[in-house]
Amino acid sequence: MNPLYLQTERAWPPDGAAGPPAPAGIRPFTENDRTELLALFGRAREGSPSGSLWGHEESEASIYLTPYMDLEPESLFVAESGGRLVGCLTGCRDSSRLPSEEARTLEAIRRHRLMLRPRLAAFFARSTGDLLWAAARRRPRAGAFEDPRWPAHLHINLVPEARGTGAAENLMTAWFDRLRSTGSPGCHLQTLCENTRALSFFRRMGFTEHGPARLVPGVRYRGQRLHQRTMIWTP
Repeated sequence: MNPLYLQTERAWPPDGAAGPPAPAGIRPFTENDRTELLALFGRAREGSPSGSLWGHEESEASIYLTPYMDLEPESLFVAESGGRLVGCLTGCRDSSRLPSEEARTLEAIRRHRLMLRPRLAAFFARSTGDLLWAAARRRPRAGAFEDPRWPAHLHINLVPEARGTGAAENLMTAWFDRLRSTGSPGCHLQTLCENTRALSFFRRMGFTEHGPARLVPGVRYRGQRLHQRTMIWTP
C-alpha cells in the first residue's frame, strides 16, 4: 500500500469548530498510536448494535483491539482527521495466527475477574439462558468461522462523527491492498444481522453473506436478542 494518506472527500471537525472540515486519511498503525487508540475504542463503537458486549471497555479491548496491536500490527490501519484518530481497522491475514476469539474472551473474563462484578453477572446469567433457549429450539449460536478459502478477518470502527465521510471505505481499501499484496485467498468478517447499516456497507465493499444467522448469547440491543452474520470476500 502507498504509505501516503488516502484522502477522503470530507471529514468532521474534531473540535466541533466552524469552518471547512479537516482532511481525513488512512495510514498504518504505529506504536505511538496505542494510547490514543485504546482511548478511542469505546467511542468508536457508540450507537450501533455491536457497540458493546457487556459494557466493560478494558476487557473488550483486550479481545478486539490489543491482540492486533501486539501480534499483527502491520495489518492495523488508522483513520486520522485534524491530527486525531477517528477510527481503525484491525485485521489478521491468517486467523490461526491469533488466539481464537473464544480463548481471548475467556482470558479477558479471567484477567478482569468479570464473574465477580455484580453488574456483569447478569450478562453471564442471560448468556446461559440464551444457550439453553437455543439448544431447546435447535437454533445455531454464534461461533468462530474457519475456512481456508477465507482465512483473513477484520474488525472496523469509526467514531460517530467520522461515519459517512469516506474514511471507512478507505480503511477497507488499505486492507484489501494488503491482502492482495500478500496473496491472501480471501477474507471473512462477522457482524450482526441487526446492524443493517454495517451489512449494507460490507455488501457495497464486495462482501456476501455466508451461512445462517446465529444467536449471540447474552447480548441485547434495545431489549432484543442479536444474531451473528458471517460475510466473505474473495479478491
